[in-house]
Amino acid sequence: MSRIFDALQRASADRDPSPDSGGSGFLHPLASPEEMDLPPAEDEILSELIVRHPWKPLLNSLPTLGERGESIEQFRGLRTQLYQYRDQAPLKTVLISSGLPAEGKTFVAANLAVSLARNNNNSVLLIDGDLRKPAIHTLLGAPYLPGLAEYLAGSARVSEILQRNQNSRIYVAGQTWQIPDLTLIASGEGGDHSAELVANRRFEELITTVLPHFDWIIIDSPPALAVADAIDLARAADAVLLVARAAQTPFDVAQRAQAAFVNSRLLGFVLNAVKEAPRSGGYYYYGKRDAGSGSPDRKG
Repeated sequence: MSRIFDALQRASADRDPSPDSGGSGFLHPLASPEEMDLPPAEDEILSELIVRHPWKPLLNSLPTLGERGESIEQFRGLRTQLYQYRDQAPLKTVLISSGLPAEGKTFVAANLAVSLARNNNNSVLLIDGDLRKPAIHTLLGAPYLPGLAEYLAGSARVSEILQRNQNSRIYVAGQTWQIPDLTLIASGEGGDHSAELVANRRFEELITTVLPHFDWIIIDSPPALAVADAIDLARAADAVLLVARAAQTPFDVAQRAQAAFVNSRLLGFVLNAVKEAPRSGGYYYYGKRDAGSGSPDRKG
């Protein structure tokens, strides 16, 4: 499978790089549509005022809530890789996307956020940026209103869309599941106006507002080849992490997904649902040691 990543890297190198890019992977953002006349973002977030709800997470979909297991170790490996990237260049806001639906991006986004939050009491914000087919609130068993869509439309303030879990742990069948102090911005009611909402630059204002209050911000986004929303959301992120599904994602889809984020810092691919891997890993991770390197790393 490393040959697939190498081929992707060669395809990327064959494209004429922008004169401003310097081959580093840090390019200028695309221009956005005309900004809407919306109320200004808040300058301050009072942590103690964030509303708390009794979440009911889907435990089968969130293995990182457990105390031990193979999936926990896999996401710890992915988490470690992110810290290594942070040592090389500023990295706090990571957008998770894929080429097509059903490749596992929401599963990866949610479990990565939980893994980060359980590490040294990190303060982590998880944002459901998929306004068309949101799923993060379902995985966490959390309310989805008000959410990101209401903020982008100007009908809700930052303090009104932030939420946390009411309980630190739950007990099921004699087993304890730790729920870290994770903060969520659910999708809200995006509907048919999702494209206009994510393109109005207000999302960038939101990230600017919440950035000082969290150690990590993980954004789940729609599939990049299905709609343009992920590309618009990526303008506000430090980097993009792509997800592909083993034995399902065609090579050309992975290649096109990588090309879609040419103006973003691409960290690499998570290959999800690997059935046969060294040490029985559930996924491989293919990344770059630095933004300009073509040498893959593998974590499984």
